[in-house]
Amino acid sequence: MGAKNREQMERGIANSLPILLIFLNLISAEGLSRSDFPPEFVFGASTSAYQVEGVVNEDGRGVSVWDTFSHSGGTRDGSNGDVTADGYHHYKEDVKLMSEIGLEGYRFSISWPRIIPNGRGAVNKKGIEFYNNLIDELISHGIQPHVTLFHYDLPQVLEDEYGGWLSPKIIDDFVAFADICFNEFGDRVLHWTTFNEPNILSIGAYSEGIFPPKRCSQPFGFVNCTAGDSTTEPYLVLHNFLLAHASVAELYRTKYKEIQNGFIGINIYAFQFYPKTNSAADIAAAQRAIDFWCGWVLHPVIFGDYQETLKERVRSRLPHFTKDQSRFLKGTIDFIGINYYSSLYVSVIAEKSQLDAEDFFGDMGVQISVSKDSTAGEEFNPEFLPVDPDGLESLLLALASRYGNLPIFVHEHGIGTSYNKTVDDPERVDVIRRSTQNVLSAIRGGSNCKGYFVWSFLDVFEIITGFITRYGLYYVDFEDKSRKRQPKLSALWYKDFLKKPVSLASL
Repeated sequence: MGAKNREQMERGIANSLPILLIFLNLISAEGLSRSDFPPEFVFGASTSAYQVEGVVNEDGRGVSVWDTFSHSGGTRDGSNGDVTADGYHHYKEDVKLMSEIGLEGYRFSISWPRIIPNGRGAVNKKGIEFYNNLIDELISHGIQPHVTLFHYDLPQVLEDEYGGWLSPKIIDDFVAFADICFNEFGDRVLHWTTFNEPNILSIGAYSEGIFPPKRCSQPFGFVNCTAGDSTTEPYLVLHNFLLAHASVAELYRTKYKEIQNGFIGINIYAFQFYPKTNSAADIAAAQRAIDFWCGWVLHPVIFGDYQETLKERVRSRLPHFTKDQSRFLKGTIDFIGINYYSSLYVSVIAEKSQLDAEDFFGDMGVQISVSKDSTAGEEFNPEFLPVDPDGLESLLLALASRYGNLPIFVHEHGIGTSYNKTVDDPERVDVIRRSTQNVLSAIRGGSNCKGYFVWSFLDVFEIITGFITRYGLYYVDFEDKSRKRQPKLSALWYKDFLKKPVSLASL
């Protein structure tokens, strides 16, 4: 975009602002506001290191698997996160914008290769300095830092050396990384999430082949992989994630908890599953889908072992926890983080022989579709899913019922819009508005939900789609070297919701 076109766009934004604010006031008339929620509830927004920071070749950062993946054409538009929103250089500006709209929390991840460029060993002082500066800036503006230790960006050197998450060797290296983070930042960070979406990463990277290291086996993969086994590797990788999580939780509780008084959680990508019909078989299938998708991660860290549903259907392909490991795992989370976008409909499919090799979806033994009336051509595709804010209430209540009503943070929820959208995003306003209504209904219904974070604070590099889709509250001009930020209608709505109504008389 040339300078002249940018100026025209900015004038258009300025000219349309009064109209947008009138629209804001009208949709706020339903009366829902921040004051309806408990005082300790946290409203925020999220990003992740590789997706927002940029600066991949500066200040000592090492190479991650996402650098390798995106530079080899892994994203749909051929883009990469080399610069993206340049959050590394713009963090002060971004925190100021967060404060201006009233964010109470900011969820971000710490880049393992920025802290330890070679995966283990020498620590990069520039990386430590950056995150210290970011955290201090957040604290100075009254914004809670909610930190994720691992958001997909494994150091490439560990993938090359021993296969990354396929090997139990990863556990000690991850614990060493976490130890550095707790020691350097834990005096100001109270909420630590060990992993972002280990369930979706295990499937996407080791069954479907759509994430790095792009492993799968036919006929299960979505792409042509050169190596992998979709029937076993997702379970092995998730097993290592769980043991690494438990080891980090043990480290924190024995070494840091008494001094820092923080909390350890784990994040999952969650769907709300509805039975496609009222038949007993479909109702059971929907329950089984929850067991597989959510319980695969949550049951071990809460109760100490995999659910019987998984053991019965996956059998010898499901790794086994020893008695000591089960005791070690049990109760290792203080909160659950969920990334939620979609609800899906589930129906039973004919049982196959247990001798048949299946991937994760086959093991569930269900047919998944995007709507109650889906035809065969509209069946589940994990890359293209409809957004359903209205399913959030029932999901929160279902998780409360099944997993002991632990505190839950909605770590991600939002909607992607096409790349040519700028600041006029009423569809995002509608999604956030309906989501907050559903969260409040869930709380009033007994859910222990403690926070809601919009994905994402800014337009960023999106996994799979690159810059084709935008989720941000703030528009970022990726063709402008300065990466200028502009508030979207959704940012103004969020500000209005968190602070005070816009008065028509003041326009």
